[in-house]
Amino acid sequence: MVIGAGPAGVRAVETLREHDRRSDITLVSGEAGEPYARMAIPYILNGSIDEAGALQRKTPGHYEKLGIRYLNRRAEQVQARPDGGQVTLDDGSVLDYDQLLVATGSSPSLPPIPGTDLPGVVTCWTLEDARAIADKLKPGARVVMIGAGFVAGVCMKALVGTGVQLHVIAGRAGQILRTMMTPTGSRMLQRWLEARGVDVITSGRTERIEPGPRLVMDTRTIEADLIILATGVKPNVSFLEGTGARIDQGVVVDHHMRTTVPCIYAAGDVAQGRDFSTGEWVVHALQPTATEHGRIAALNMVGKEHPYRGSLSMNVLDTVGLISHTFGEWQGREGGEVVEQTDEENFLYTRLCFDGDVMVGAITIGPPQHVGALRGLIHTRRPLGRWKAELMRHPHKVMAAFVELTHGEGRGVGR
Repeated sequence: MVIGAGPAGVRAVETLREHDRRSDITLVSGEAGEPYARMAIPYILNGSIDEAGALQRKTPGHYEKLGIRYLNRRAEQVQARPDGGQVTLDDGSVLDYDQLLVATGSSPSLPPIPGTDLPGVVTCWTLEDARAIADKLKPGARVVMIGAGFVAGVCMKALVGTGVQLHVIAGRAGQILRTMMTPTGSRMLQRWLEARGVDVITSGRTERIEPGPRLVMDTRTIEADLIILATGVKPNVSFLEGTGARIDQGVVVDHHMRTTVPCIYAAGDVAQGRDFSTGEWVVHALQPTATEHGRIAALNMVGKEHPYRGSLSMNVLDTVGLISHTFGEWQGREGGEVVEQTDEENFLYTRLCFDGDVMVGAITIGPPQHVGALRGLIHTRRPLGRWKAELMRHPHKVMAAFVELTHGEGRGVGR
């Protein structure tokens, strides 16, 4: 059984069926309708696609054709034994399982202020949220977004494109996208947003939301037609209480995506898996990571021992047309070297982080010309040799370094 129909869950059931033609496979989704891609929500909001375009699998009857039972129910409680257990659903029904994959993702983490349940206050996380937001997106509408992290960044492009008056509240964080960007990069992205009419507020404390809705801060009050809460997410793990599965930042798993309960696995945003760069066990809320988690977990569930190498932390964000990427240890490593190149006028920024002559992290803002090269150098941990000094002087030569180091081997090039 697989609980959760996001990228991890869908990839898992498909992999399970590919390698096991006989077992009963059930996919349980806590939301109505067919499994969809959450990252498609901004494109629904700006009218680029309709809701059908957000479906993860477009072929009608996809799951039925694979012999997968698909249920629109929410898991309320899991009971576990060493050789299996039961899942209680929100309609009171109880399902038996021999092996269970928890791929329940995350839910919005609401700010600790009064008024988050008032009319006109929504999150930006589900299709239901998208419908509520789309209903308000008219030119001139006053929209306040509380939060300035990755979730907020994903939504901004859709909102600005509709002609609304957008206020983004970063609050005490003092900068937007603080968890994925240096202060230099954040300031550049903020200038870009402000040039496109977004009011970015990086000081002051949010005190409450009043009917209207109206946002009350200690420095100002903002009247709104819609308030969007984008203050982060938290893993959906409450139904695992009492199972013995260890919970930390998320559900703790081993190299085979197995939890501390032998018959229960976890994958995706809910799983605390291995970080490729650091070797630490963290939650990487990234769609490519979730998809790979689901595949690896399924292989191990059918007995094909397949260890997980770890996921490379990588964020890609389109901030109203300005593309940014972060890779690996972009903050830098203790004792390592860092080089930055900034072109404020043209909104270009590159930051490279090294440990010895190995690149361990990077940030780019601007056209994604060298993204593949950066990812390749970081993910392969390839020694840079003479290219280390060259990149410290000229960070923009990443592609040249990658090509020579990758394709010049065996010919004495770049050594």
